[in-house]
Amino acid sequence: MEILEKRPKKVIYRDGDYAVKSFNADYSISDVLNEALNQARVEETGLPIPKLVEVRKKDDKWEIVMEYIEGKTLKQLIAENPDKEDEYLEKLVDIQTEIHSKKSPLLNKLKDKMNRKISETSFDATTRYELHVRLDSMPKHDKVCHGDLGLSDVIITNDGNYYILDWAHATQGNASADAARTFLKFNLAYGEERAQKYLNLFCKKSDIAKQYVQRWVPIVAASQSVKGHEEERDLLKKWVDVVEYD
Repeated sequence: MEILEKRPKKVIYRDGDYAVKSFNADYSISDVLNEALNQARVEETGLPIPKLVEVRKKDDKWEIVMEYIEGKTLKQLIAENPDKEDEYLEKLVDIQTEIHSKKSPLLNKLKDKMNRKISETSFDATTRYELHVRLDSMPKHDKVCHGDLGLSDVIITNDGNYYILDWAHATQGNASADAARTFLKFNLAYGEERAQKYLNLFCKKSDIAKQYVQRWVPIVAASQSVKGHEEERDLLKKWVDVVEYD
């Protein structure tokens, strides 16, 4: 068995022509099934993603089986070709705008998910109220949103095609909220300079005002802060604090 990636509470391994995401025995069954359902629904939009093969229980662990895609992620390609960083960032943004061009009416709604997450945060009642009000004021859209897109989520094959991975957080909603999530992800992983480069590129290509994406940042940061990544929480809370100064 070839281990492709280890994450908290899950392991991704290769099994012949398949990539298998294996979840810990204590992982929520409904979350596993929801991820598989997301993948099936996104596949139906025609976006290039690994085909879902089956959901199974092996020993005491649930697994999602999908086709294995041979290639390198954009993260790997930038590490190997740092002089091509701008080209690969542009590729990521082009792919993200392609995602946003799709509709999938049965996906969960982004606003519903974020309202729920904000209610689960440890912020005080005043901050939670401000976040709920801001979220409610944002326009309702129904675009497919990846929900966690980063450089590791796009594989480029040897013949130059691309595939988009990891649809666990997919919803339908506002593209700017999706961009705000990628912006925060870049900040956490690579620092502010590359995050700003990504955001400027996204806003230019999508013709969306940077200030509009930035209005989503505290909302998205709050919803992310309920995750179990302790090292990210302090930075995310700083992003949420900008609500107080608006």
